Amino acid sequence: MAIHMRIPLVPDQRDSRWELLGKILNIFDLRKTKTIVARHISPLKSIITSLKIVTTSMFFSTTISHVLDELSKKDLRDFMKIKEDEIPKKGYIYSLLSKFNLNQFINMILRILNSVCKKRARNTRIIVDCTDVSLDINYFRKPVRQKDLEGKDYRWGYSSKGMFLGMKLTLVLEYPSLRPLIFLLHPANKHESKIYPEVMDELKRRRILKKRDVIIFDRGFYAYKNYLIGMKYRVVPLIFPRDNFNLDRLDGLMSYPLNLFDSKNLEKEKELFIKLKAKLMNFLSKWTGFKPVRSVIEDVFKVCKSMGLRNLHRYSMRSVYKYTVVNVLLIGMVVAVGIREKRVLQRLAEM
Repeated sequence: MAIHMRIPLVPDQRDSRWELLGKILNIFDLRKTKTIVARHISPLKSIITSLKIVTTSMFFSTTISHVLDELSKKDLRDFMKIKEDEIPKKGYIYSLLSKFNLNQFINMILRILNSVCKKRARNTRIIVDCTDVSLDINYFRKPVRQKDLEGKDYRWGYSSKGMFLGMKLTLVLEYPSLRPLIFLLHPANKHESKIYPEVMDELKRRRILKKRDVIIFDRGFYAYKNYLIGMKYRVVPLIFPRDNFNLDRLDGLMSYPLNLFDSKNLEKEKELFIKLKAKLMNFLSKWTGFKPVRSVIEDVFKVCKSMGLRNLHRYSMRSVYKYTVVNVLLIGMVVAVGIREKRVLQRLAEM
């Protein structure tokens, strides 16, 4: 069962954690943030207040009810810039989140992230990885069998910590800014290698991919065919290989993708493919050198978990997705205010 520490929420500007939260909450008061929110739902004041409360509950890994109770203190209201007569009821916050169409909610959050994070610079890279999103289900008290999961959105999955019941979050970050670019949620039993084509399609659909991009994937996404699929997008799909990987075999499998022949400038596209292939082969021959870059996303996931993305008391894909979206927004705001270094992220996750 999820255990939320009901710590007193007493603002202290000398405390680095409260200082960070203050910077994050200030983002909600920016004119550009309010403009984005107003385009999606109203009334604006109530939405901004509710988002501040949900974000604060995640930041301290506590409940929304606890934050609402603590808002009886003037110091906390002043810190969050919420007037006493503006404090919503718990039911209002939950009903507000449920009113959002999922795609509408995701688009709003991505627009807020885009407004507070710097635009992609040249020579940046993209990191992709998955993590478990476990749900608050006590399967020790009442065993959950496979047939019990029929009609449910969650499944049994396996993580480095063992078996869990829940879902799987796929997060795509820009490196070195660590800005979240996209996020996808799947049942826990869906393998990363099967998620890979969806990630690539979503990156293209949202016009995030740039020609010659280097995209770094963990070995969970490994499959020979996935290297070939990635090349169709005119990028370098650096998927960390497994022990049985054979570079010569991949070299033999690599040929011009069929969509290349639809190009009006075939020779130029062939030349680009050859260059991208050579770059991929070079990177794969020394892929271990990219481990420190990819490992940063693991620290980001630890921060996600420390801020509420663990043992969620939600059980539908739609509900978990919305909660995860706010969690990703919080992470995006954390990096937007300058928290990007590995050691700082690790310290934040341990607070």
